[in-house]
Amino acid sequence: MDNFRNKRVLVTASTRGIGKAVAKAFLEEGAKVVICSRNKARVEKALNELRKIGEVYGITADLTKKEDVEKLVDFTVSKLGGIDVLVYVTGGPRPGGFEDVKLEDWDYAVKLLLLSAVWLVYYSLPYLEKSRGNIVFLTSVVIKEPLENLILSNTVRLSVAGLVRSLARELGRKSIRVNMVLPGYTKTERIIELARVKAEKTGMTVEEVLAEMGKEVPLGRIAEPEEIANVVLFLANDKASYVNGASIPVDGGYLRSIF
Repeated sequence: MDNFRNKRVLVTASTRGIGKAVAKAFLEEGAKVVICSRNKARVEKALNELRKIGEVYGITADLTKKEDVEKLVDFTVSKLGGIDVLVYVTGGPRPGGFEDVKLEDWDYAVKLLLLSAVWLVYYSLPYLEKSRGNIVFLTSVVIKEPLENLILSNTVRLSVAGLVRSLARELGRKSIRVNMVLPGYTKTERIIELARVKAEKTGMTVEEVLAEMGKEVPLGRIAEPEEIANVVLFLANDKASYVNGASIPVDGGYLRSIF
């Protein structure tokens, strides 16, 4: 399929997990894609795989450093000639409860989850204005329902939700749509890490924790990264041309809240 043929797409934190699945899905739809990671080896490994599908470029960038974010956007424009779709993905901060994390962990979480998003939009905006493109943020269901042992994510990601809603109103006047996807439990390295933390505290095995997570979901399992990517592509598509400022849970029905 070619729903995004020649569209220029930047996907952050995209060498594994959900980010990589998103990049792959765009490539399969004919887009030109830039991926990034802090880890050079992961960038090269992902490029070797994704180049078999389509036109893709990669760069090493630390989203917690403003100068790296600016470099990332400059690299994207130099390779693609502009930006039509910006997909913001980031890893999660350190897991733990309030008494488990240190003050420097809070500083890092703000940079990782909030300031990186601000910087990315700031530097990308001139190109999105030219293309009348759109932005999709990937955050988490913790925005609607806090999860155990994720005090940093539970707290800081809420600020990203405020940013998304504000940008949707401001940038919508410039024909730039801004939406947000809220993944639930998804089979990624991050979830395995969280399962390991819980396993150490409870005496369970990692496999038992993952199975327990699946039981909390009405569909009886955790998501595959590709299932999250499918929703991202819908929001970035012209078929979603009147969807702006939306926060869409992709959680198998995990959330109990009505709104």
